[in-house]
Amino acid sequence: MSQAKFKMIADDLNPEVVTDQTIEIINEWFKEAGVTQNEVQKAMLLSHVKAMVSRAKTLEKLPEVDPEMFDELSEESMALARKTVELFDTLPVEEAYLLAVHYEVARANEE
Repeated sequence: MSQAKFKMIADDLNPEVVTDQTIEIINEWFKEAGVTQNEVQKAMLLSHVKAMVSRAKTLEKLPEVDPEMFDELSEESMALARKTVELFDTLPVEEAYLLAVHYEVARANEE
């Protein structure tokens, strides 16, 4: 399932279904990495993924992101976020910076 490539527009995919599938994929990656989330973190990630999937369908752009603002995020969180964004054929890489914040917070639960 983690090899999926969601073509939101070309395949006219349902954002709600893709959101659920994306969360399942992320949860599997978290499980493999031993990352846990509390209920608030799960809700915040779900909200972000729902908006991200919507942007993949509508092609709405994020405001410009300054990558330097995210310098303190771990490479592991950034890599996982990039991997998530790559599940979609229409998302810009800038989505990964904001998504990585959620991953970093969840990874902090391990410490």
